[in-house]
This record gives sequence, structure tokens and C-alpha cells, in this order.
Amino acid sequence: MVRRSATGSPPIPLHGGGRSSTEADNPRSSRRRVIQLQPVPAGRLLTVYLTLCLALTGLAGRLAWLQVKEGDRLQQRARAIQTQKTKPIGKRRPIVDRKGRLVALDEERFTLWAHPRYFNFPGDDPNLIRSSSDTVEKLAKVLLVPAADLMRTIDGRKTGVKLATDLDPETARRLRELGISGLDLEPYPQRIYPQGQLFANVVGFLNLERVAQAGLEQSRDKDLRRQETTRQMRRGADGTPLPDGLQAGVLYTDDLRLQLTLDARLQQVAQQALARQLKQWKAKRGSAMVMDVRNGEMLALTSIPSYEPNKFWKFSPGLFREWSVQDLYEPGSTFKPINLAIALQEKAIQPNGTVNDVGQLTIGGWPIFNHDRRANGILDFATVLQVSSNVGMVQAMRRLKPSIYWEWMRRIGIDTVPDTDLPGAVAGELKTREQFTTQPIEPATAAFGQGFSLTPLKLLQLHAMLANGGRLVSPHITRGLRSGDSLAPAPAASGLQLMQPAVTKQVMDWLETVVEKGSGKGVQVPGYRIGGKTGTAQKALNGVYIPGARITSFVAHLPIDDPRFVVLVVVDEPQGGNAYGSTVAVPAAKEIIEALLVLEKVPPSTGKKPAGQPTVRG
Repeated sequence: MVRRSATGSPPIPLHGGGRSSTEADNPRSSRRRVIQLQPVPAGRLLTVYLTLCLALTGLAGRLAWLQVKEGDRLQQRARAIQTQKTKPIGKRRPIVDRKGRLVALDEERFTLWAHPRYFNFPGDDPNLIRSSSDTVEKLAKVLLVPAADLMRTIDGRKTGVKLATDLDPETARRLRELGISGLDLEPYPQRIYPQGQLFANVVGFLNLERVAQAGLEQSRDKDLRRQETTRQMRRGADGTPLPDGLQAGVLYTDDLRLQLTLDARLQQVAQQALARQLKQWKAKRGSAMVMDVRNGEMLALTSIPSYEPNKFWKFSPGLFREWSVQDLYEPGSTFKPINLAIALQEKAIQPNGTVNDVGQLTIGGWPIFNHDRRANGILDFATVLQVSSNVGMVQAMRRLKPSIYWEWMRRIGIDTVPDTDLPGAVAGELKTREQFTTQPIEPATAAFGQGFSLTPLKLLQLHAMLANGGRLVSPHITRGLRSGDSLAPAPAASGLQLMQPAVTKQVMDWLETVVEKGSGKGVQVPGYRIGGKTGTAQKALNGVYIPGARITSFVAHLPIDDPRFVVLVVVDEPQGGNAYGSTVAVPAAKEIIEALLVLEKVPPSTGKKPAGQPTVRG
């Protein structure tokens, strides 16, 4: 029975546990819920509002911090990711001789690195990893190294294995052609000296760390460094280069090279001629130099023994210095023409004057005699040079006040460093003014080239002064930096005028008689007028002369009618009783002179009958 409510609402079952048929048929009606809306407490709204405000304030503060405080740092990090930098590898400028022949250059070399975990051959599946043995078989044929040696080097390592270094560009090209993944070629510059020992004494070398150790490489280190800058290029997200990343001038190519005044052909002739004489006379060392008297340019400067700059580690460090520029010696008779020029300049002697060579003198209790202990009697000054009379020179220089003599020794720079670009040049040694003027033996020994010391380079400079009319030129071996293949012309005549041209011309005439009639006969070349002077001096060590030790030398001027060149050959400690300047140094000087006349195309002298052209002995 159903009871209807008074309000007309649906009937209510009488049995409490039952469900109406409507609820059973419609399951959605059972999920409907009625949510009663209640007012939110004001405190909760305020909390949410303050939380949101605090979050927004923190976000704004963080943005401000990143943009204002951290902006520069973050921008740098972004640019570092977007920018590719190429650091310079420290290349150096080439060195060439006076004709443009390469003397020193940087050549690209490579180091081969292997990463076995990435080994893959062309055509392989990208995911395939080749074995080290397969790779080594291909590499061994290119590197010309046994495969077993390469395998021992890898020895199970997965990456970063140095397989070879000092690889030339051709070998590197062949390795690239293999196309093997997992191989890296790291380029680096290596200094090469294609002329070998020929210029080692003046050019020097770089060590294995590319640090200059000697010669021009060291003294002109800054000039020889290329102008290299770090290159930066902006890239897009996909790696595409962007044009706005290049700075002005970043692609500038430095093609400068240092040009020498030396001639490789003459240098070779001088080295070979000197080597023959040192071998024949079992000498300790020797040096040969050629200078243009007009401007001080050196055409040849060679010393023996020398070293191989491409393998410098195999040689004694004592060979890395140029002794003709850095070591002092007493010049002996080769200084006598300089003394006669000083006496003529001061009018202490006359061109037609004479001296009495009595064979021996005693000065201040010290005996002075000629090398052959012979008295030559009355001599003119040409003959004094021809017979190399010590007594005659003392007689001539005694007419000059010691104080004036000493001042001239200072004026011509005996005790000062020559103005030169040759590295390591040193000053000579000269007695003090008081010693020179109060002890008669000092000017007496200086008269025949002993009692003071200088370098062979300084002696060459002084003889160039005699040849060029009295100008003291600066000896040098570089013409400066030149661009590309261009060559610098020879500089104009220069130098400080110290003596009258008439004075030096008179001395040159006397020197010509030494070659015509005296000890310099062996250097005669048909058709050319040549002057010269031999020298055989005792060798001193710590102020004491070494018994039997001597230094032989010869200096030549040519041609006398139009002086252009001075040649100096110095040989240290030749062995044998007949070892003199005329027998040891003159033959080498003649070979050099013959080559010089051909290479510089020197015309025959006026007043001389031309003969067959001299030949260059290679």
C-alpha cells in the first residue's frame, strides 16, 4: 500500500531498505550531488592575494637581477656558444738571401691522433666500429711503419692515441684520402732551414718549443713573428657563419719576409774554400767575410766549424755563436795599414817618407824585432808593408804623439761596440789613456797590431774605411722586411767621414804593392788590381802569449781603381812551421775573390790587361 504525502511529493516506500524503480533504471541520478556554497573567509583570500603578489615580485626581481647584474656575464656565455674562435699558431716570417733564395721558413707539419672507438671506413654502416688491426693495416702503408709497432702504441686504448708526429703535408694528404673516421691530423708550424749549415752561424735556429736560441732568429725575434690575431666568427643555431662576426682586417695576410744582404752562392764558395784550408792546416777554426765598402753590406760571413740548425740537438752549444763577431784577438800586421793612415792623417809621416829598419829595437826595456829578425835598412812605407816590418812600423808611429795616437784609436772605435745588426757584437779592448801615454811599450806594440784586441768584424770595418775614402760604415747583414716577392735595393753610400780621401788612397796604393811584390802575391787575378795585407799574430790568453799558437789572416781590397769590396780571412791556430797568412789565409781569399768578381760582374781594372774570366769553384 502506498501512502501519498500531503504535499504531493513522490511516494515514499514503506520498506526502509528498498529503492524506487526510477533510481534503479537511471544510474546517473545516483552520482548527482548538491554542493552547498559557503562564503570564503576573508583571511584566506588575503593569504592567496599576498602569495601571488610575493611570487610576482620575486619573478620581477629575478628578471631584474638577470638583466642588470648578470646580463653581461650571460651575454658573454651566449656569444661564446655562438662564436667560433681560431687562435694563431705562432707562424714566423721567412728569411731570404739578397737574391730571394729561402734561408729559413715555416713549413706545416702534422701530428696524427687516433680514436679507436670511432674507427669506421668509407662505405661502412655508420654504427659499425672497425677493429684497430684493420685500421693499422691501412695506416702502416702510408706511415711506412710496421703495423705491429702501431698496434703496440694503441694497446687497447679507446681514444687520444698519438700515432705519429712531424708528418709532412704530402703524408697528411694521403692520410686524409683514406677517409677513416677516428683519425685527427693536428697541424703545427716547424722551422726549416733549407740551406743547412750555410747560414747557421748568422741565422741561428728555434728549439723544439719554437723559442729562438741564436743568431738573427733571436736578435730579430719580434720582427720575425707574423702579425697574427685571434679570429672570431659568429654562427647561427645551425652552425651557419654570420657575416656580422668578422672584424675589419681580420683576414689580412702577412706576407712579409726578412731579406739578408748575404749571397748564398758566395757564402758557399767561402765556406768550402775555408774548410779546405782548415783541413789542410789542421786549424782550430776559421772565418771568412766579404763586405761592400760603400754601404757596409756583408755579402758573405761564414765560420767553421758550424752546425746543422735542422738537427741542432746533435751539436755542442759552443758552436751556436759567431766567434768572428764576439771573440777578440790581436790583429797583428793586418792593422799596420790602419796605423799608417792615422800617421798620414796627422801628417806625422809623408807619402814619400822613409824609416830605418835596424832589425831590432828596445822600448822601455822590452825587445822588439821583425818576424824574421832581419834588418831591412832604409824603407819607404810601401816596402814596410811588403816585408811587414815591425821595426819600421815602430819607427813610423813614434813620430806621432802617444796621446794623439790613443785618441785616434778611440775615434775609430777600437773599444766600442760596432754599429751593426749582427747579434752579439762586442767591443774591443784598449789600454787606458794613462797606460798608453806613460808606458812607451804600449804605442810601440800597437804600431804592429799587438797590445790591444778587436774582433775580425771590427778589422773588416776599418779596412772598408780605407777602401771607401775614409768613411766608417756600419757592417750589417739585413736589408729589412719586404712584402711578397719584392726585393730591397742596395742602400746608398753612407758612413761617418773620419779620414781624408787622399790619405786612404795613398794607403791603398801601398797595399796594391803588397799583392804585386810582397806576401800577397798568391791572391793575384789577371786583369784586376787588388790590394791586401797578410798577418801572422801571436795568440794571447789572459794577457799571456801562448807558445806556438798563432792567428793567420789576410785582408784584400778590390778593385783598387774603384774600391767596392773588402775580403777578410782569419784562421785560428793552424799547425805547421810554415803556417803564415800568406800560406794559410791567402789561398782561401783568392777563391772567394774569383767567385766575387764573377757573381758581382766586376769589370776588369783600368790599366790592366784583361785575362780569362775567373771561375766560381763550387
